[in-house]
Formats: sequence, C-alpha cells, structure tokens
Amino acid sequence: MTEGVVDIDGAEHKVENNTWIVGDDDEVIVIDPARDADKILEKVGEREVLAVICTHGLPDHIGAAIEVASRDEAVIALHPKDKTLWRETWSETWPDIEMEDDGVFGVADVQLDVMETPGISPGGVSLYSEALGAVFTGKTLQADGPGKLGGEYPALPDQLTAIGGRLFTLPGDTRVLPAHGDEVTIGDLEPHFDAWVSGSLTRTATADEEGPLTDGTRVAGIKLDPDDD
Repeated sequence: MTEGVVDIDGAEHKVENNTWIVGDDDEVIVIDPARDADKILEKVGEREVLAVICTHGLPDHIGAAIEVASRDEAVIALHPKDKTLWRETWSETWPDIEMEDDGVFGVADVQLDVMETPGISPGGVSLYSEALGAVFTGKTLQADGPGKLGGEYPALPDQLTAIGGRLFTLPGDTRVLPAHGDEVTIGDLEPHFDAWVSGSLTRTATADEEGPLTDGTRVAGIKLDPDDD
C-alpha cells in the first residue's frame, strides 16, 4: 500500500493505493504501481521485475510505473484506449505493450489473463489468475461495489456490463484484489448485481439501505480527481 495527497475542492485528502506484486523468489510482475517507487521496489527486493501492468491509465495507477520498470528494464503494459490518460501523466513516453482482451502474461508459472473491463476508463482491464484464484480489478470492482471516479460513474452501463459479463462469470470464491481498499470475493458481491442494475448505485442512499457501499473511496472520505497531480 502506498499513500499520496490530492487536492479536492481546495482541501487535501490522503489516498491509499494497493500495488500488487505477483511472482516467486526470482521474478515478479507489478500491478498498478502508485506514487512511491522506492517503497514498491523495497518490497520487490532483489527479484527481477519482468513487467509493470497498469489496469487503468489514471495517475494513481501509473505514477511510479516508469521508475519501477526502469530498474530492470521491464516492459510497461496498458490498454491502448487509455493511452490518452497515460500522456496526461507521462507526456513524453508511451507504454511498451498495448494490452488486448484475452491477452496473457506469465510469471513464476502463473498465468494472468487480460479481461477488458471498461467503465472507469475506456481502457480499463482486470487480470485473472485461475491458479491464484484471484482477479486484480483496479477501480472497476471494489469491496464496496463498482468503483467511482471523482464521486461519479463515468460510464456506468459499460462498467456494469463488464462486471456482470466478465467478472461475475468467475468462480464465487475468486478473490477480488482491487486498487483501493480491502479484498472481497466474487461470491460476496454478485448477489448485489441486480440491485445495481436496477438503479441502487445512483439512487440517494438512506441509512436503512443494506448492501455494500457504492463508492470505492467513500470509506476514507476521498474522491480522486484525475486532473489532480
């Protein structure tokens, strides 16, 4: 986990990001490297970084991508539809690999399958590992439901389609490992899907309503604006 500060409506708020490291004692893939490259590389240790994979092109998913990748001359992977977002943070560089749906990455005898899960951003992806029984979902799906951006759903129909058509087809005991907050399982969240489709996400919440929170950063009182540094 790394931390950073964003300015929201003139007030500073702390944002916590999960960076996931997948591998063994020799090699790793780093998923969603946030701001603090030194802290991430400290966790990596002497293991070789084979690739840096960004589930979205948002600043808090790519802020340390170049520094983490450059240590071992690793490649950086991003979906091409998020290249515009990438350039807002890294104006003079491009990712090395343009991910596509059903693409595959391998590390330490573990396979990571690319699943297109747009909504938060046009090129949002999730990474599923059957061997690990886990899916890395970025901001697409979090412990409290579909993630938001700046307190809003940029493309909720696309996001729900991706969640229902891709993520909720995975086994119920699959661990959901998001970019923010705690982990959960597919089975924990799937029963709420019909309510999300019926409008519970955009309806004003009341204290009596049950079910998971609808904003991935709401627990910490944080809204992330992609225009913030």
